[in-house]
Amino acid sequence: MELGANASRWYPADMSIEERNLVRKIDAMVLGYCCLAFFTKYLDISALNNAYVSGMQQDLGLEKNQLNYINAVYQVGYLLFQIPSNILITRLPSQYYLPTAEIMWGLFTLGTAFVKSYNQLLALRFFVGFSATACYVGCLHIVNCWYKKSELGRRNAIYFSAMPLGTMIAGYIQGGLVGVTAGGLQAWQWLFIVCAIITIPVAVIGMVFFPDVPEKTTSRWFTEKEKLMAFERLQADGFERSKGLSRELVGRVLKSWQFYTFVVMGNLFWLAPYAAAGTPPFLLWLQGLTDSSGAPKYSVAAINNIGTATSVVSIPAALITAIYSDWRQNRWEMMLFAGLLMLIGNVLLLVWNVSFGGLFAAFMLLGIANGPGNLVVVWAAETFAHDLEARAITLATINATNCMLYLVIPLGAWQTQDAPRYFAGYVSSVCMSAVQLVLIPIAIIYQRRDEKKFRDLATMAGIEPITFGSEASDEIEREIKKHGGELVVTDSVEISNSIAAAYPVEHESEYLHQHAKEFEMLEKA
Repeated sequence: MELGANASRWYPADMSIEERNLVRKIDAMVLGYCCLAFFTKYLDISALNNAYVSGMQQDLGLEKNQLNYINAVYQVGYLLFQIPSNILITRLPSQYYLPTAEIMWGLFTLGTAFVKSYNQLLALRFFVGFSATACYVGCLHIVNCWYKKSELGRRNAIYFSAMPLGTMIAGYIQGGLVGVTAGGLQAWQWLFIVCAIITIPVAVIGMVFFPDVPEKTTSRWFTEKEKLMAFERLQADGFERSKGLSRELVGRVLKSWQFYTFVVMGNLFWLAPYAAAGTPPFLLWLQGLTDSSGAPKYSVAAINNIGTATSVVSIPAALITAIYSDWRQNRWEMMLFAGLLMLIGNVLLLVWNVSFGGLFAAFMLLGIANGPGNLVVVWAAETFAHDLEARAITLATINATNCMLYLVIPLGAWQTQDAPRYFAGYVSSVCMSAVQLVLIPIAIIYQRRDEKKFRDLATMAGIEPITFGSEASDEIEREIKKHGGELVVTDSVEISNSIAAAYPVEHESEYLHQHAKEFEMLEKA
C-alpha cells in the first residue's frame, strides 16, 4: 500500500520542490477562487429557504406550493443558459467570464431583498439561476483540468464542501439577523443584502487571480516554466491534450459507457439525499415541531441554526471519504458506503412513525451520505482522462439533467403542503437509493474491463501501460492492427517522445507541432 499511502498525502514525498510550489499556487488561485465562487452561489441559493421560515412567507403572502414554484423558476433559468454557458466558457477567458457571471447573480440576489410580491420574487429568482449557471460546471471543469488523478479526490472534496458551507453560513447569518429591522427592512431582507455584499468582492478576487485552464493561461502569477510544468505533469499522468470541438465529439461521447453510467448514477446519487441537501424538508420539519402545549418547539433563530446540522456533517464526510478514496485509489468503496446510508436514512423517513431521535438521525445520515457526492465527478473525470471535451460534456450533462430533475421532482414528490411528511418524496428517494447501489458494480465492471484491455494492448506494443479510457484503447487497437502490429502516433492518440522514437510515426508534422514545447526543452537539456 506504499503507493496508496503516498497518494493520500496532500503533497507526496516524492514531489519536487518546483512542482510543490506550482501545486501550492494552483491550490491558492484555482481551487481557492472556485471554492469561494461555489460558496457564494449556495449562500445566495440557500438564503431563500432560510428567508422563507424567517418571515418572508408572511410578508409576501406565500402559500401552498409557491415555495417550490420559486425554486423551480430558479432551475428554469439555470437550465436555459446551461448549453450557451458551456459553449461560452470554451470561447471566452474564464478568468473574466466566471467572475462577471458572479457579479450578475450577486446583484440579482441583492434585488431579492426589495421584492414586494410573489411575481417579483419569481422574476428575480429566474435571473439568479440564469446568471449562476456558469459557476458549478465551469469551476468544476477548470479544477479538474489542473490536477493529477492522485490529487483530484481531496481537491474535489474541498470544492464540494463549499456547497454545504454556503448553506450553513446562510442559516447562521439569518439566525443572527432575527429581530433586525434597520432601515425599515425585515431580517429576511437583510439576509439577501449581506449575501450580495459577500458575493461581489469574491468576483473581483477572481478577476485578479484566477488563471483559466493550463492550455490557455496567460496569468502573470505563473512563470513560463510553471505553465509548461502544469501542462506536462498532466500529460505524464495520462491526461491527453484537448482534441478541440468537432463532429466526432458527439460520437465519442455517445459511444462511451461513461456517459450513460455516470449521468444516471450522478443524478441518483445527488437526488436520493434530497431531504437533507439544503432543501426545505429538514427546515420545515423543524418548523412544524411543537411542545406539549402546542406551541412551536423552536424559535426562528433556532430553526435556522439547527437547520445547518445536515450541512455541518457533510463537510467532514466529504473530506474523510476523499482522503480514504485517494489512499485506496478507488472511488466506489466510499460511494457504496454513502449509498447504504442514503437507503437507511430514506427508509426511516418513509416509515416516519419513529421517535424524534430516529427522524433526526435519519436526516443526519442523509447529510453524511451527501458528503461523498463529489466522488461521482472524480470517478467520471478519471475514466475520461483521455478525452477532455467528452469529460466536460458528460459533467455538463450530469448537471443539466440534475437541474431538470430538481425542477420536476419537487413539484410532484415534494410539494410544500405535504410537509413535513412528504410521503411521495421519501418513496422516490428510497427507490433512487436502491437503483444507484446497483449501478456502482456496473461501473466497476466496465472500468476494470477497460484497464485490462489497455494493459494487454500496451504489452502488445511493448510500452509501459498508462490508464486511458475505452476510446483511447480502441484507437490504439485499430492502429496496431492497421500497421501489422507496429504502434504508430496519430492525431488522436499522443505517445511520449521515447515511444515515438521507437516506432514508426505518421503525420510527423502534426506530431512535431503538438510536441514543440517538449522538443525545445529536450534540445536545451
